[in-house]
Amino acid sequence: MSAQRPLTPWILSAPALLLFCGLLLAPLLMTGLLSFQVFDYNTGVKNEYTLAHYIEVLTDPYYFEIFWRTFWVSVMTTGICLLIGAPEAYVLSRMRDPWRTICLLVVLAPLLVSVVVRAFGWSMLLGPNGVINQFFAFAGLGSVKILYTEWAVIIALVHVMLPFMIIPIWTSLQKLDPGVEHAALSLSASPFTTVRRIVLPQVMPGILSGCLIVFGLCASAFAIPGLLGGRRLKMVATVVYDEYLHELNWPLGATLALILLLANLVVMLSYNRVLEGRYKKSMGVA
Repeated sequence: MSAQRPLTPWILSAPALLLFCGLLLAPLLMTGLLSFQVFDYNTGVKNEYTLAHYIEVLTDPYYFEIFWRTFWVSVMTTGICLLIGAPEAYVLSRMRDPWRTICLLVVLAPLLVSVVVRAFGWSMLLGPNGVINQFFAFAGLGSVKILYTEWAVIIALVHVMLPFMIIPIWTSLQKLDPGVEHAALSLSASPFTTVRRIVLPQVMPGILSGCLIVFGLCASAFAIPGLLGGRRLKMVATVVYDEYLHELNWPLGATLALILLLANLVVMLSYNRVLEGRYKKSMGVA
């Protein structure tokens, strides 16, 4: 019986593993094979294999610009969400019911609305005749073009991604003992020092999780860049869409999708390793 016990977890996990392989690994494998296939605009996808698509993407400045724009927009959105979400999560953690429940509902309310609807709402706000341009005109600053720019995409992404930053940080703050913070304040530590040396190190896992979630979702976002960025402001997800449905060049679209996935993994794993190492060092964990 003892020799069979190690197999029990695998047997119990078999349905989930099969579902994981069928819904994630198998499509990824098929996409990987598709990215190496030859494409001809006259005959379509051929049963021949080549590295031409990867060479084209990695050597063409056009695709480099698109990947750089995607990375820059994702980093800016993550940074702004962190600057807004961390203080908001801290305030939420210090609230008492029923105000905390009401504020949490306000934070989570945008998730109940479709991303497409929110994108159209921002397009009306940021458009030439939108509320923001009317405010600038009333203030005598003239018309400012925001729609179909990178900042329009960033503003809308911050609105969409902010709950994904607030919730992990708020969850980490829930585990923080308020007595430790009060003890630091009673020992003449300033509020800034208390936050920097007591609160911040203990909520670092929540900050790490929130940044990883927001960055990953921004890098693969499609609806908001497509609607607020327009046809000229391309990001990787919109280019993949164009290659699949407009150009019908499925191998090139698969190549772009896989390179985006690999780039996301490299950035997120590097970020996780660096910040997790600093967190363990600050907490005195070997």
